[in-house]
Amino acid sequence: MIKQFNKIAMMVLAAIVLISCNNERPKETDVMSGIPAQTKVADNHVTGNSTPQKGDQVPNNLVCMVNDAYMGKQQLEVPHDGKMYYGCCEMCKERIPNDAAVRAAIDPHSLKSVDKAHAYIVLIGDHDEVAYFESKDNYEAFLQSAK
Repeated sequence: MIKQFNKIAMMVLAAIVLISCNNERPKETDVMSGIPAQTKVADNHVTGNSTPQKGDQVPNNLVCMVNDAYMGKQQLEVPHDGKMYYGCCEMCKERIPNDAAVRAAIDPHSLKSVDKAHAYIVLIGDHDEVAYFESKDNYEAFLQSAK
């Protein structure tokens, strides 16, 4: 299971390097909004002013869902088919509605396809890579299976 996760993480990293349209990294001031850290709001969004650590859930709206990367600041909203996706640039805004593969990911635990708009998103890499899980329970089960 760990080997599968490592393969997925490496593919995500390679994809980020190859298709990244915004290679700016978030600055500390971008996340210093004065909102209490890790405040849960509707539709699986989390807002906060603390920098997440590897293994933390990250807010959907702070993730570029094309690059599968935590960006640390509000991303562009891309509504599609009654759901909200997020991208970091105009290319992402065009790609999300036109490329179904960008809107889905594989849950590393269940190996099922997950809609990124409704996924439980976790920071997994040292370079802001994220993974998408069906639920928090799936993520916790994944952690247990890795022990």
